[in-house]
Amino acid sequence: MKTISAIYRCVILLLMLTGVSSGVVAQINTDQVVNIGRNALYFEDYVLAIQYFNQAIKAKPFLAEPYFYRSVAKISLEDYGGAEQDAAMAIERNPFIVDAYQVRGVARQNLRNYKGAVEDYDAGLNLMPEDKNMLMNRAVCEIELKNYDEAQQTFERLLQLDRRNDRAYLGLAQMSLAKADTAAALENLNRSIALSKNNAGAYVMRAEIATRTNQDFESAVADMDSAIMLEPHYAGYFINRAYMKYNLDDYFGAMADYDYAISLDPASQEAHFNRGLLRAEVGDNNKAITDFDFVLNSNPSNFMALYNRALLHMRTGQYREAVGDFTAILKKYPNFEAGYMARGEAKFRMGDRKGGEADYERAMAIFKRNKTHVSTFNPADIEATAAIKKAEQRALSDDEEPETAEDIINRFNTLLTVSESDPVKPEYANRQRGHVQNDNIEVEPMPMFMLTYHQSANQLNNNPYYLSEISALNEARVLPGKLMLVVGEGQMSEDDIQRHFGNIDYYNSLFAQGRSRSIDYFARGLEYLMVKNPESAISDADQTVALSPDFMLAYFLRADARYMQYRMAQARDVAQDDLIADAPDSKSQAMLRQRQDVTALEQMMSDLNQILKLAPKNVYAHYNKGNVYMLQGDITSAISSYTNAIQLKPDLAEAYYNRGLMYLRMGNKALGIADLSKAGELGVLPSYNILKRMTR
Repeated sequence: MKTISAIYRCVILLLMLTGVSSGVVAQINTDQVVNIGRNALYFEDYVLAIQYFNQAIKAKPFLAEPYFYRSVAKISLEDYGGAEQDAAMAIERNPFIVDAYQVRGVARQNLRNYKGAVEDYDAGLNLMPEDKNMLMNRAVCEIELKNYDEAQQTFERLLQLDRRNDRAYLGLAQMSLAKADTAAALENLNRSIALSKNNAGAYVMRAEIATRTNQDFESAVADMDSAIMLEPHYAGYFINRAYMKYNLDDYFGAMADYDYAISLDPASQEAHFNRGLLRAEVGDNNKAITDFDFVLNSNPSNFMALYNRALLHMRTGQYREAVGDFTAILKKYPNFEAGYMARGEAKFRMGDRKGGEADYERAMAIFKRNKTHVSTFNPADIEATAAIKKAEQRALSDDEEPETAEDIINRFNTLLTVSESDPVKPEYANRQRGHVQNDNIEVEPMPMFMLTYHQSANQLNNNPYYLSEISALNEARVLPGKLMLVVGEGQMSEDDIQRHFGNIDYYNSLFAQGRSRSIDYFARGLEYLMVKNPESAISDADQTVALSPDFMLAYFLRADARYMQYRMAQARDVAQDDLIADAPDSKSQAMLRQRQDVTALEQMMSDLNQILKLAPKNVYAHYNKGNVYMLQGDITSAISSYTNAIQLKPDLAEAYYNRGLMYLRMGNKALGIADLSKAGELGVLPSYNILKRMTR
């Protein structure tokens, strides 16, 4: 269910966005770049706006306004850490921008730094005492801090300015609920709705009261209908209404709401879990299993999903799967006698008589020890009770329970997979406007830097990355095209491909005539790289190095070709896994492939080290080394290499992004989020989705 504080975070964000225009526009520097950035903000081109403000900040870092507007763009993308830092920079340069205090307060409020948010709202209210948005936000923070007297005074101050402020009564209702005064909460909600029928949060809160205190599900459904009419794209409302409909025995309506919630938010574990329970209850067992599969793929520690799936596997005769589920259950609860009985039954039905008897004997031993013949132990009840107790403790606690490094790693790991059955694949290259943080993406590191003649698909930054050695080659006009570095691989048309094959024929004719210049081998190697023939590219790079050992770009070419060869081998391995799984020598084949992978990565690293021996400040070699370390599983060395790259080129967005992912993989949330925020600022769009999913 969408919590009251979550509702207010949405309200706060809207308040902030509607309140930033009046106080600052007149003070804005009329520089063209800033104006274009503001226009992009108006049209919700947040990522593009950030790029313009980056330019303004780079040209005139002493100006406050570009930092302020960039903080607005970041908060719209839910990069609250980045927004807080930019608002602070704006305030440092001009402490009289009222809206900068509001933006930083909103960022801190979303980061649950309520004390810091109150300080910002107080500073803003000193400059503009009648700002209703900051008064409202301040009061909500005081509620979160359990400073109810302060909150009451702030609401009264707000109502003195505007007696018909429906949001003030909504806030008073929230405070009444926090104080367990349901009657006062309901009275304030009714006042709020009487003043304005356009606030979805009021209906949701009233539905929650009707559900929890009176079990009045009909009234709750009516209120949720009103909320959904106002905010039809929020999946949580449909999940709430489905629960209410279920309690009214409207199974068809509940199922329809769960289906629609999932269509709005395909990643919703709550919707899949609840739909799985409902499907199991109506006998749609296989589809219920599919829902619990989804939940467990996203969160393997969800015991209730595992327990329900185990029962369904038994019910549908999928005994091998049932054994696996009950084994996981028994690992956590080794005294669950009914679990041994169920697993034993599954083993018997699979033909494993010995295993089944062993499980029955284990169950009987537990019964005997407990002096009972009936199972009295139910881990599902234990898990449910523990979950309720934890939720109650969290509600009573002033501070939210901090995440451990293991929690962060587990949550990050759940982002790394996208269901293969998902028919809609994300396309970030085509989605750069608006709230890009809402587009779930498959989390992958930024790829290697590659030599190419073609631009990459990165639409935000089509400028090639500079290397003096590449510039010198292009000026000498010794290659058939303009060489450049891009992240990943350049895009080619059919005409481009045919031209590269023609160039290969040209160089073949040169070598047939007895020419053996290193630059010609290098050029042909590049052509082979373009047409995805890494073996020939490596051979030509070998020839280039033999003739010109100090030709740095030849090592870069060979490292790129080896990386392409490695990726092709990985793709082939995935395709062959199913074919060789049952082969008699499958284990030896797997070991051989593993050794080949290790060798390929070591060869890549050797070439990159040679590049750095010849050119120690080659930032892209440091970055590529980070990627190789990552492939080798050496996360610490990967972070070190990305750090080296960033020190040489502080605006290398890809290095921040990959280093951020590595920090999250290690469980260091603070450093990971800081790097992803910087990467997003520099134009790496997937950063914002990961930031949102890691800071929920």
